[in-house]
Amino acid sequence: MSGLLEQMKKRRSIRKFKPDMVPQEIIDRIIEAGLYAANGRGGQNTIIIQVTNRKLRDEISEMNRKIGGWDDGVDPFYGAPAMLIVLAKKDWPTHVYDGSLVMGNLMLAAHELGIGSCWIHRAKEEFETKWGRDLLKSLGIEEEYEGIGHCAIGYVKGEYPQAAERKENRVFYVR
Repeated sequence: MSGLLEQMKKRRSIRKFKPDMVPQEIIDRIIEAGLYAANGRGGQNTIIIQVTNRKLRDEISEMNRKIGGWDDGVDPFYGAPAMLIVLAKKDWPTHVYDGSLVMGNLMLAAHELGIGSCWIHRAKEEFETKWGRDLLKSLGIEEEYEGIGHCAIGYVKGEYPQAAERKENRVFYVR
């Protein structure tokens, strides 16, 4: 392999980000990787919303905080200056799996490009609210989509985390 397996083994979820914005050219490359994720029957029924606008980013963070039940002032996005929100068509039978593969590609591509990332949940709940549906409409998205996840991205603040030892007895062989 061309180092892909090593990159997969080293990628970790980042929970401390610098405030510096990731250049658009790098974000575009991360998004491109997401668009090439495997998907059910080649349907390509996922979409990605890039959020780099600080006001909207903070509004989404606050909505996410409330859904998560955390105290005021908690940032569920760990200070990441940008996020890529993955949604998938609700009526597509493999929508959750397809969106999850997009999220995986986004995180691996970010790591390869020297950018930290973390999958943040509660996108499903966010986009089930009137606020979430209105946000989609404001972007011209009229079809029914389910939020799969937020990929928080930014430059890593502090030491890069190391992988934990892998647990034993997780593979079973039938020959």
